[in-house]
Amino acid sequence: MISETSAVAFRQNLGDMLNQVQYRHDTILIKKDGKPVAALVDARLFERIRRMQARFDALCERIEVGYATVPEVDGLAEIDAVVAETRAGR
Repeated sequence: MISETSAVAFRQNLGDMLNQVQYRHDTILIKKDGKPVAALVDARLFERIRRMQARFDALCERIEVGYATVPEVDGLAEIDAVVAETRAGR
């Protein structure tokens, strides 16, 4: 479950919120002035996010190398064409 709290309430209830994340595997979205600024997640989820980020970064690098010689306009046109084709197939 994802719950939301203000930064002030988070500071006042840190111990309880740590327990909520650790034992119930909940996520807490922390807001400041009504805007999301951070999230408290359990360590296992954080590790999964880190692995996914590393894989995403590696994929982006491969794509960048593969398209290094393609002019930006042509690359964007190709992406737009694939997106349009995919949407039309739905």
